[in-house]
Amino acid sequence: MKALKKIGKWLLIILIVLNLAVIISGRTYLYKAIGNTYLKGRSGPSIDEFKIFENRAVAAGTYTAWYHSKQYNTKHISPESNTEFESLGSSAFVIVKNDSLIHEQYWDGYGEDSYSNSFSMAKTVVGILIGIAIDEGKIESVDQPVGDFLPEFKAGENAKLTIKHLLTMSSGIDFDEDYVNPFAYPAAAYYGTDLKKLTDKYSVKQEPGKVFKYLSGNTVLLGFILEKVTGKKVSEYTSEKLWKPLGAKNSAYWSLDHENGMEKVYCCFNSNAPDFARIGELFLDSGKVDGKQIVSSEYVKSATKTADLLDGNGKQNQKYGYAWWIIPDYKGHHIFYARGILGQYILCIPDKKMVVVRLGKKRHKQLPSEDHPKDVFTYIDAALEMYGN
Repeated sequence: MKALKKIGKWLLIILIVLNLAVIISGRTYLYKAIGNTYLKGRSGPSIDEFKIFENRAVAAGTYTAWYHSKQYNTKHISPESNTEFESLGSSAFVIVKNDSLIHEQYWDGYGEDSYSNSFSMAKTVVGILIGIAIDEGKIESVDQPVGDFLPEFKAGENAKLTIKHLLTMSSGIDFDEDYVNPFAYPAAAYYGTDLKKLTDKYSVKQEPGKVFKYLSGNTVLLGFILEKVTGKKVSEYTSEKLWKPLGAKNSAYWSLDHENGMEKVYCCFNSNAPDFARIGELFLDSGKVDGKQIVSSEYVKSATKTADLLDGNGKQNQKYGYAWWIIPDYKGHHIFYARGILGQYILCIPDKKMVVVRLGKKRHKQLPSEDHPKDVFTYIDAALEMYGN
C-alpha cells in the first residue's frame, strides 16, 4: 500500500510538472491534441472531427446534379483491390468519366452527403484560388513578391520569396514539417488557436525557388495573401469564386484557428466525395464549368506540370506543380492529383477524361522514392480496370 501511494505521489508530481511546462511554453493546444487523439484511442486526427473546431461555411449556390452515365455502377471493384480498399478504411470511391458520374461506392455508414476532412487537398483548393485572384488582377502574377502583400517579407532573405515559391513548395522557409512531433508546426497549426502568431516565427533560410520541400506553412501564407488582396475571408472567396460556380450540392465547412478566426487553409476543408470530384473536373476541363471560364486555362496548364526544381535527393522534380501532385507517366497516363494525409485523393486522368475521388481513414506510406503513396496506384488501377475502356 505504501508503495502504491509513493507511485501515485510521483505520478501526481510528474503531471503537475508537465502541466506547468505546457502552460509556461504556451503550448496549451496540446491539451486539445491529446484529448482528441490518445484519449480517444487514436494517434492522430480523424476524418470527421471538424465539429471539435470552429468552422466557417463555404456556402453552396444553385445545385447542379451530376449526370449519371448509362454505365453507372455497372462494374465492381475486383476482390483483390476491394480487400485493400477495406483494409485502409475506405469511406468513399467515386468516379466521373466524360463529365458523368459513373461509379459511387461507400463504406462504414458514409454516403454521398457525408462530410470528410480533405486534409492537404485543401492546399490544392488554395492554389486554385490564387489562380482566380491572378485572373482578376488582384495578384499580378505568380512571380509577384510576397513582400508586396505581407510586410514581414519585405527585407533580407524574405524579400526573395514569391507567390510561385509558395505554390511549388520551394520557399526555403524553416517550417518544421514533422507529423510525429507534437511541438512541430503541423500539430501547433492544427490544434492551436493563432495561425498568424505561429507562422510569424518562421522565415526564409535557404534560397527560394531551388529545392522542393513540402511545408504546410507555405499554404498558410497564401491564405494570408488571399485575405489581403480580396478583402474577404478565404471561405467567402471560395464560395463566391469556386464552390457556387462548381454547382456543389452541399455547403462545405472550413475549420478555423479560433472563433471568427482564420481558415486553416493548409487542411481542414470538409466536404463530400461527389462535390470534391467537381474540383478535379474543373481542371480536367481546362478551368471551365459549363463553358464558363472559372480559372484560366494557362494557369491550369502551369499548375499541372512539374515545377523546375530539384527534389530532396538532388534530382529534377517530377512530382509537384502548383499545389497539385503529378505522376508524369503511369502506364502511359499523365496524372495529376490532390492528396490528404489519411488517403484523401482527387485523381485526374486527362486522356481517359476521368476523375477519381477516394476518401478514407488510412493510406500507405510513400514508396521508397518518397514520391507517391502506394495506395494511389491501387485506386488508379481499380478505376481503369472498371471504366478505362
